[in-house]
Amino acid sequence: MRCPDCDATDNRVVDTRETRAGRAVRRRRECGICGGRFTTYEHIEDRGLLVVKNDGITETFDRNKLLRSMMLACAKRSVAQDKIDLAVDTIEDKITRSVTSEIEASQIGEMVMAALASLDRVAYVRFASVYRNFKDIGEFQEILSDLNAQEQKELIAENQETLLL
Repeated sequence: MRCPDCDATDNRVVDTRETRAGRAVRRRRECGICGGRFTTYEHIEDRGLLVVKNDGITETFDRNKLLRSMMLACAKRSVAQDKIDLAVDTIEDKITRSVTSEIEASQIGEMVMAALASLDRVAYVRFASVYRNFKDIGEFQEILSDLNAQEQKELIAENQETLLL
């Protein structure tokens, strides 16, 4: 492993941890020449997973693209980065565990919407407005109504659970 500061190969591992639900190993390294510290990740090489876009074009699955879209939806919201990372890990895990090597982009979009609905309602609406490509205010109001109905159901369930205790 080459040091990103001085390009030397003389380095040692200072710390090792599991990340991404045990699917990767994070290693903190220290260069023996310049003393600089850097992080490397070791993971199993995944089989090529293809995403079939709505227009029929296929492209390789890109975890970073998924992460960027969720971070964009959560921008300026009080959603912890750890929660976003966990949601991305969960979605990626579901996708990679599927039997086929191809997945529809719409399936990924629905998984993202479900994850965002539980993380932050505003982020959910932001993502839905772009993902569903709303044509008018009526479509936007429809998704807000669905969101309000879901929130009401959750509140009723919580109240019933409290009453039973």
